[in-house]
Amino acid sequence: MLPGLARLDHIGFTVPDIDEARAFLVDVLGCEFMYKLGPYEHADDWMADHLNVHPRAVMRELHFFRCGGQAVFEVFQYEAPDQSKTQPRNSDVGGHHIALYVDDIDAAVAYLKERGLTVHSGPTASRGPSEGQRWIYFLSPWGMQFELVSYPDGKAFDRGVTS
Repeated sequence: MLPGLARLDHIGFTVPDIDEARAFLVDVLGCEFMYKLGPYEHADDWMADHLNVHPRAVMRELHFFRCGGQAVFEVFQYEAPDQSKTQPRNSDVGGHHIALYVDDIDAAVAYLKERGLTVHSGPTASRGPSEGQRWIYFLSPWGMQFELVSYPDGKAFDRGVTS
């Protein structure tokens, strides 16, 4: 076990337009904007050595958001000579999604659709250890994958069912 591990601190991700991301996170998801930093750039190899990005990458801005009173999103807007602008799918190496718990998944899905967001098929009811959970994927305005999950009566795993 990692010595001293206590909890998740934050999730960082890069977006093509920080203002669009801020509007989505605040106005649609209801996150709290906390503060912003930047720009940061270096003439030496600091960016590569510390952040594993191109040495000439410029981090234009980064914004911090609190969501649901807990998770903190660290959202970056970069410019880099070798920047890829293709969103990874879950099946791609480095693919990812951010799952948000909601009490009423049907109301949340209707809300997202009313705002014109792409919502995938579902909600899907889980089976096995996750029975009791419903989930659905949706896309941010820039195409990043998010998921809604809900299990108001718990999951089978929580009741000791593991198969």
